[in-house]
Amino acid sequence: MTPPFETAYETIVCDVPRPGIAWITLNRPSAMNAYTFCMCQELTAAIATYREDDALKVLVLTGAGKRAFCTGGDISGSDPEHREQVATQPMGHGREMREGMQAVVLALRRLDKPSVAMIRGYAVAGGLALATGCDLRLAGASAKLGDTSGKAGLLPDEGGAWLFPRAMGLDRALKMTWLHEIYDAATAASLGLVTEVVADEALEARTLALCQDLASRAPLALRLVKMMMTGAAGSSLESSMNDAQMAVMIANPSADVREGLTAFREKRSPRFTGR
Repeated sequence: MTPPFETAYETIVCDVPRPGIAWITLNRPSAMNAYTFCMCQELTAAIATYREDDALKVLVLTGAGKRAFCTGGDISGSDPEHREQVATQPMGHGREMREGMQAVVLALRRLDKPSVAMIRGYAVAGGLALATGCDLRLAGASAKLGDTSGKAGLLPDEGGAWLFPRAMGLDRALKMTWLHEIYDAATAASLGLVTEVVADEALEARTLALCQDLASRAPLALRLVKMMMTGAAGSSLESSMNDAQMAVMIANPSADVREGLTAFREKRSPRFTGR
């Protein structure tokens, strides 16, 4: 049985602020929402619950407080027992990544429903990988984004080496990571790291409005469009068109399409059910 989305967790908070909107908050504001292995496990579980619940139409991922969305992995030494286990286990560092933030980013990328990152403050290093793992990124005007992992001799190993070049181009991604650059929200948007910049005080309202809009759309069409576009990124035009033919055979006979066409003819708003 799938657990309820609003299950209590230690390092994240899950909420449903409006019907159809799943809201996950990274809840370590005193540590600028730096992730721990525990947080990664909880995020993976919460994302799975969102994926399986058809009543939830869109996912928002954000950080508690105004200082940070997420500043990457917690390197403060706050969990010495876990660090000792990682250091002493065969392939411990690889396992930590595979079952930690890499699993979270993969879970986001495998979703066939929309995901939105709402970014306040810093989204850097693994925090930027987490944000770019989402489909859309809304950032407050004072947000800061970049890759600072190299400052400690670390790598963009949470998925950033794949995600960053696809968002901003290989040359810019290399420059950002090599030089440990951090950009303001407007610059990040011009580089492709941010979808939309919003005044800080309006960020949550704008995010909710966008998500309510998405939640009102035909769920089947949203999911199929996402599958088509993400698949097309790694395929030829002909292969993408073949995929589109398969998707059409699912979408066009659906109740949602019949409802959409009827609503158009009757000049009213459609009432989609996802069927």
